[in-house]
Amino acid sequence: MTTALAPTTLTLTDRCDRCGAQAFIRARLTGGSELLFCAHHGREHLDKLRAIAEEVVDETDRLHETREAAPQEA
Repeated sequence: MTTALAPTTLTLTDRCDRCGAQAFIRARLTGGSELLFCAHHGREHLDKLRAIAEEVVDETDRLHETREAAPQEA
């Protein structure tokens, strides 16, 4: 069975503004600027970000995804 994953807005190249780890949370602020956070720093600031941001994209659920193992050749 093949399951298509929903497209993500954050990629491996998006990095946390605080520590440089992979970003899983993006906050778009008024004026067009944005902040990127890893799961750790995003959770730390998420309530405040939601209060000031126009949009908050939280993809931390991707950390718990499981992928089907590739079949091994005989």
